Amino acid sequence: MPVLIITGANRGLGLEFVRQYAEDGWDIVTINRRSSEALDALAEQYPVRIIDADLTDDASLKYAVQQIDYDAVDLLINNAGMMGDGSFAESGLSYKSFGTFDRDEWLRVFDINVCTPMAITELLADKLAAAENSIAITLSSMLGSNELNTMGNSYAYRASKAAVNSIMKSMGVNLRDRGITCIALHPGWVRTDLGGPDAQLDPVESITAARETISRLTIADAGRFLAWNGDAMPY
Repeated sequence: MPVLIITGANRGLGLEFVRQYAEDGWDIVTINRRSSEALDALAEQYPVRIIDADLTDDASLKYAVQQIDYDAVDLLINNAGMMGDGSFAESGLSYKSFGTFDRDEWLRVFDINVCTPMAITELLADKLAAAENSIAITLSSMLGSNELNTMGNSYAYRASKAAVNSIMKSMGVNLRDRGITCIALHPGWVRTDLGGPDAQLDPVESITAARETISRLTIADAGRFLAWNGDAMPY
């Protein structure tokens, strides 16, 4: 069976990824700060292993990866992330406007959104290389596109997603010779706790389309920034 490793799968898009891949017969390992009733229920029904870890602590991440029994990993999804303090769902496009800078908050956002995908992918690189045509994905956002930024605001989140896009571009260059296709993926504006109730897509729509896009990836796509539906996203 193919193997998926995913971070931050206790709710929202991560949970939906787990549900859909589990129903298709994948073996799955989730690495989360904590589990949830919904994730525990999936683990009771399918071959889903849940590992608790501090996603912003390198020793904890290393220990979590050491507990993964599989020699080869077919797909890594770096899903865990945060927008920052407050609520985008309530503030909308005015979220974190100019004049709200908080250094500690920015460091927390960059830690989980940028450093964690970098650390996890490095730790799992050998297992990904051991699989045939493996894929490493980090969930990004259209808010990380400088070209599409016509509204401003969401400073820390935008900057962190632009940074992780750059990281995945570099990984696409550095890991392609090891047979690992690395991309950044915008899942769309989705009705989750993060996206809010006014978003355009529900999680099932987003992840169903995203999985179809993932299934079509080849090494020629390494380093790209794509949308859930396969459309190219501008950096």
